[in-house]
Amino acid sequence: MREIKWIKENHIAHRGFHSLDKSIPENSLLAFKKAIDYNYSIEMDVNVTKDGKVVVFHDLNLRRLCNIDINLSEVTYEEIKNFHLLNTNEKIPLLTDVLELVKGKVPLLIELKPKGNNKLLCESFIKTMDNYQGEFAVHSFSPSIVYWFKKNHPEIIRGQVTEYFKDDSKINRFIKSLMKRMVFNIFTKPDFVNYGIKDLPNKYADKVYKKGMMVISYCARNKLEFDMVRKHYDNAVFEFFRPEIEEK
Repeated sequence: MREIKWIKENHIAHRGFHSLDKSIPENSLLAFKKAIDYNYSIEMDVNVTKDGKVVVFHDLNLRRLCNIDINLSEVTYEEIKNFHLLNTNEKIPLLTDVLELVKGKVPLLIELKPKGNNKLLCESFIKTMDNYQGEFAVHSFSPSIVYWFKKNHPEIIRGQVTEYFKDDSKINRFIKSLMKRMVFNIFTKPDFVNYGIKDLPNKYADKVYKKGMMVISYCARNKLEFDMVRKHYDNAVFEFFRPEIEEK
């Protein structure tokens, strides 16, 4: 059964419960352990290495988090497995490492990062998740990835991530317009939309929400932002604070 109520109701920690001071790196096993300790659902990012290993890592390049200027698509997992995240003892985890840690304790909201070999990523991801018993859903900025799941694995809950892309000069204005208006949803039929918080509220999210689409947002960094999204829509992925604790 495709139960998506948890996406609306649960507290979902963005890239795990990582810390602003970077002592707990994003998308690290430590960040995921912290999320489990608080009974938060976990949002995380997956990418694929040259040899088809699914790693939990946000960027396409390792410069920001490992201070090494190489692309994930150009290296094998064996070549990067000992790299440290943000000068901590944490390393880049395989998706299998995270699944072994979580073991269904909390649901997983897994973003498949586009711009690499999308087919390899999707196929490798499915192989990795094949025997996992816990609750999970996928989402992506790429309509082609969302469509891949509709076509090949419609039983998996899927979501479309979008925003206005104001700061992305690599996307042309026409595609930006299509994406912010979620035109591709006609073909991809997502179960939910995850809209960038800096562009909310807006008439496009309002329109699909009024039609019954679940709308969540990324990512609230304080209780004010979190409550704003929940006032207008369903939920917000969050980071750097605990949404169940009232701010004074």
